[in-house]
Amino acid sequence: MRSRFSAYALGGYGSYLLKTWFAPMAKGLTVEELSVQSLQWVSLEVLGSGATDNQGWVEFKATYREAGQQHVLHEKSVFTLSGDCWLYIGGEITPAL
Repeated sequence: MRSRFSAYALGGYGSYLLKTWFAPMAKGLTVEELSVQSLQWVSLEVLGSGATDNQGWVEFKATYREAGQQHVLHEKSVFTLSGDCWLYIGGEITPAL
């Protein structure tokens, strides 16, 4: 999770993001699109995580700035273990209040 956050925050790491995405869920995404740094990611707070066999989850809050405004993305991400690599399947976003 932290490595994917860092890839988004730094920008230019679309190939890494695509490599760590579960392929059936990444259809239509491109390295170029994922390499664009469209937001200013500020911080990551991991709220919890867990795994059973080859399925795992991470709940986090990621703070970012967009057009001068600060926002928080609250998501529970789901991963699957493939070999020795956790691949991002998707996530459920908790709407901001």
